[in-house]
This record gives sequence, structure tokens and C-alpha cells, in this order.
Amino acid sequence: MTSLTTKHISVLLDETVDMLSVKENGIYVDGTLGRGGHSKKILEKLKGGKLYVFDLDENAINESKEILKAYDNVIYIHDNFMNMNRYVDKVDGILLDLGVSSPQFDEAERGFSYRFDGPLDMRMNQEDRLTAAEVVNTYSEKELADIFYRYSEEPFARPIARKIVENRPISTTLQLVEVIKSALPQKVLKKKGHPAKQVFQALRIEVNHELDSLKTFLERFDGMLNTDGRVVIITFHSLEDKLVKYRFKELSSVEDDLRIAKRPEEVEKAKYRLLVHKAVIADEEELEINPRAKSAKLRGIEKIGD
Repeated sequence: MTSLTTKHISVLLDETVDMLSVKENGIYVDGTLGRGGHSKKILEKLKGGKLYVFDLDENAINESKEILKAYDNVIYIHDNFMNMNRYVDKVDGILLDLGVSSPQFDEAERGFSYRFDGPLDMRMNQEDRLTAAEVVNTYSEKELADIFYRYSEEPFARPIARKIVENRPISTTLQLVEVIKSALPQKVLKKKGHPAKQVFQALRIEVNHELDSLKTFLERFDGMLNTDGRVVIITFHSLEDKLVKYRFKELSSVEDDLRIAKRPEEVEKAKYRLLVHKAVIADEEELEINPRAKSAKLRGIEKIGD
């Protein structure tokens, strides 16, 4: 059972909210509420403004309601951030923190962690049907190998998938960890880092359709953003970061702007500008407090025209 004493540290907190450049009377969206760290920082800067918050995890919403109880300008929405266009029209800023919150990792019953024994679940939204157990026990060997390689670049995707199929049914996280270990050579098992990390990441992405959600959001946010509005996104692995980096670059670039045939006043202007050309990462001080920030990358973009 989740408790309010569960510790979660928001990654790149100051850098993210500073990049969002919150206007006192603006309308903002935190698409990944978690335990409310970024939201609280945004709300501290709002006066007449409003904050919409989204999360797939009802536990996260319930905990954050307690954390943010001093604020009456928060609208809580239990849904995927990719659907935010159904709830908001024009906003001044959107934040996404694509990491899994510490409580989800640390609660054995949620099945996200390879460190604790629990059911193979991994659902952000407990109302969803697909679980990690279903993926592990019903997908074909090829489907499993494809997921492990595509979503985490696991070099031993094929032998791991083969071992999983040979040892089914697998019902708990630590059972799966042992099966993964049995597929790996000793030289790999002796390396630093947990041998199951990449497979667990791949399963989580598959269960929660994480990349599909991000792709959908990246295609939709332009229609929701006011001029001068900003989108800031924290990613935690290369697949997410590549999607964000490519889309931001696409929106902030103009084709044919150097064609001699066009007069300067006719050159099409980009609708967006990048807020940083190189992703912001956690400094040494933050990493000492929160080692999970090591893989975090922050990027942002601002709308400068319609």
C-alpha cells in the first residue's frame, strides 16, 4: 500500500520549471504528475493561473492531492498525457517528466523493480488489461526478442527470449530475474549494473505503450500551445530522447530558407525556437542526492509564431 512517507525526488526540478518560464496568470499542464514535485514548484509561481495535471496512476493522483492541498487552482485528470487535447484548449506551457516515480519502483506489488519480489505487473494504470505477466507468458519468442532489442537495445535479446519461453509460466519479478541471468554469460553477470535492467525497461515500455504515447503527444501539442508557450520534456533513455530531439528540431527548422529565389521578407519563419541546443543534465550535486537522475535529459522548445 502506498503511503505519503514514500520518498520521491523530482529530477532537474529547478532547471525544468525555470525553462518553463511560468507566467503568473498562465495556464499550464503537468502531463506526468507523479508525486507532485514539479507541479508544486509551478503552483508556487502561479497567482491567477491554473494548472492541469495528468497521471495514469491513481495512487500518484491521490498522494499529490494531499501534497498540493494548499492550492485550489489544480485540475486533476486520470488519463494518459497523450490525450490532453481532450481536456485543454490553449495553454502557456506543458511539462513532461517521462521517468517512473520512485514509489512505483520501490513498491514490490507494482512489479516494476528487479530488486524486490512481486507479481509481474508493471501497469502505470491499474485499470489497463495488459500486464508484464501476459507479455512474458504469451508473446512468441520472436516478439519478446524484438521488444527487448527495440526498446532497450539488449544485446542478448534472443537467448533471453528463448530462456523465458522454455521456463514459462513465470509469475514473479524475481523468477524472471533468475531466468534472465540463466541466459547470460558469466562475463556479463560480473559487470557493474543489474543484468535484468534492460529487459525490465523494455517490458515496462511495452505494457504502458510509452513510446506510442510520446509520439502521439509530440504530434498534437502544437495545436494546444499559445504563442510564446513552451514545452519542456525530461527523458530517461535514448529512444525517448531521440523522438523529442528530432521533433523539436523539425519544428524549429525551416526548409528552403536559403533559396536565393526568395526575397528575405518572403522567407518562411520557423514556428518554434529551441530553448537549449544541448540537453540539460543533472549536476554532481544532484546526482549525489538522487542517483536516478543520471540518465535524465531535459529539452525545451518555445512557440514563436502560428
